[in-house]
Amino acid sequence: MKLVGMLDSPYVRRVAVSLHTLGIPFEHQALSVFSTFEAFRQLNPVVKAPTLITDDGTLLVDSTLILDHVDHVRPNGRSLMPRAPSERTHALRVLGLALAACDKTVQLVYERNLRPADRRYEPWLTRVAGQIDAALTLLEAEIRRVPPAIAPETIDQRGITVAVTWRCVRDLAPDRAPESAYPALVELSRCAEALPAFQAYPPDGPGVASDGLGAR
Repeated sequence: MKLVGMLDSPYVRRVAVSLHTLGIPFEHQALSVFSTFEAFRQLNPVVKAPTLITDDGTLLVDSTLILDHVDHVRPNGRSLMPRAPSERTHALRVLGLALAACDKTVQLVYERNLRPADRRYEPWLTRVAGQIDAALTLLEAEIRRVPPAIAPETIDQRGITVAVTWRCVRDLAPDRAPESAYPALVELSRCAEALPAFQAYPPDGPGVASDGLGAR
């Protein structure tokens, strides 16, 4: 299978790290939805990252849907999602908060980087920044309450996505990620980024020059 998209996108990176963690072989093609738009469009007319091209040629988009597919084709029986209903509900809550932080960070970066300065709508920027802060605050509380196990054999989707989220916010909107406010997220990220799967797929490469913009 082939994963298409830039690793500065948290959505692409969470899929790449998950596939590596599960030992599922794949090819990563680092195409940007901006600087290599036409090349991306030849593979997927929707030009949406991440795109997963399965072994039978099916195109899948949206990181959560791709990971649902991956969870059903994993070769070794390991799942990154818990099966017990209460544990799964908690994992879904954490994933929802993390993805909300990613979504709002991408919106903030788009507004800052793509819209001319004299046309930016400051009330919108203030609102989005507040949503990032709220999501990170709730994530910090959840990680303190139920810390994920961070090791190659034990990390789950909760740990992967939260770590990818923190790195995304820290890199793309550092003013929203003061380390003193989120010590649990900082420590989780430090441990996760040292794992082989995270080292293999860093947000700054490989591939064409990064746009500094995530795309879901």
